[in-house]
Amino acid sequence: MPDLFDSAETSPAASDAPHPLADRLRPRRLAEVIGQDHLLGADGPVGAMLAGGSLLSMILWGPPGVGKTTIARLLAAETDLHFVQISAVFSGVAELKKVFDAARMRRGNGRGTLLFVDEIHRFNKAQQDSFLPYMEDGTIHLIGATTENPSFELNAALLSRAQVLVLERLKLADLELLTQRAESELGRKLPLDGAAREILLEMADGDGRALLNLIEQIMSWKDVSGRLDGETLTCRLMRRAAKYDKGGDEHYNLVSALHKSVRGSDPDAALYWLARMLRGGEDPRYLARRITRMAVEDIGLADVNAQAVCLRSWETYERLGSPEGELALAQAVIYLALAPKSNAAYAGYKAAMAAAGKTGSEPPPKHIRNAPTRLMKEQGYGEGYAYDHDTEDGFSGQNYFPEAMKRGVYYLPVDRGFERELKKRLDYFARLRSRRNRA
Repeated sequence: MPDLFDSAETSPAASDAPHPLADRLRPRRLAEVIGQDHLLGADGPVGAMLAGGSLLSMILWGPPGVGKTTIARLLAAETDLHFVQISAVFSGVAELKKVFDAARMRRGNGRGTLLFVDEIHRFNKAQQDSFLPYMEDGTIHLIGATTENPSFELNAALLSRAQVLVLERLKLADLELLTQRAESELGRKLPLDGAAREILLEMADGDGRALLNLIEQIMSWKDVSGRLDGETLTCRLMRRAAKYDKGGDEHYNLVSALHKSVRGSDPDAALYWLARMLRGGEDPRYLARRITRMAVEDIGLADVNAQAVCLRSWETYERLGSPEGELALAQAVIYLALAPKSNAAYAGYKAAMAAAGKTGSEPPPKHIRNAPTRLMKEQGYGEGYAYDHDTEDGFSGQNYFPEAMKRGVYYLPVDRGFERELKKRLDYFARLRSRRNRA
């Protein structure tokens, strides 16, 4: 009798039932898995494990439809481990206990267990911790699957006992190979011309399961004669929404791409990533805030108008709303991408913060302290202060750092944009200060 959470045995009646194309094309050997050679090849981590005759617990991290479940099943077959599959969506502590008890009994009978946990990131900390003793004593070999960044979603204790393997979204060449396998299984070619075939692959968006579902849908059309063109295919099929999770890893990947494209002075790439985020449903107000941050962090004083442009675009969006107001955000992104870049103020601020952390108890020199009372005057507060407006050039050159602290240099302007002028002023005051101090 199979365990409660074992993959179901196929009965004769079930084998006669129609199976989805994705199930019929499921690889039967690891060598048949498409698009993950960097993991499964002879030089990959999984290939090396199998060649060495050992299998470590692992976390398979990757987008949907790239073969996480299939790889886990095949690894169980390759290593002669009993395969058990559960989903973190439907399983709780009671179910986990049954799985662990069954695995312990199975181990006592001389056979190991490969436990595949789909969407393992959905387990809470206590549930994740429950795996640890059974992983450590060899009762189970854990393979977890997740679409979320394990660094954020999984406990450090669990991660320390499992190797994280990153699966890649399928490339167009991978999807084409999968399409050819589907055509071979179905015994006929897709009724598509070249352009429509390319559109079909793009619609899958790197997801092999989604591609096979689309192929199955196309092959079910009874009214097709000849080959469909791209426009007809697009009308008949709903284009798959791009993968984007506003609160997950993809969100941070795309905003990082937008920020780095602006920093790299590439307005076309910056516009593309902005559009990707907006099409994915990102809140334009969040983007307005991030764009303003880019102006502060990466342009700074090299273009003193950059922040104002961002704030005006933000205000314009608030007044117009979507979709018209999003054009103002696009204009700000273009402006920032083409503006001169400097992080000198940002770097100077961080350096000053670090210095303040080390010398935070040092008092200001007495000559720049206020002296509102007689006692403070008697203590020398304000004594010797030179009022800059009364000095030659309007610059006294006095020391404004704590007396026990060496003068710090934090702001180092670049020779670009408006900071070129600020650098000239900084150099001018440095020369005056040196002259005053020598006098």
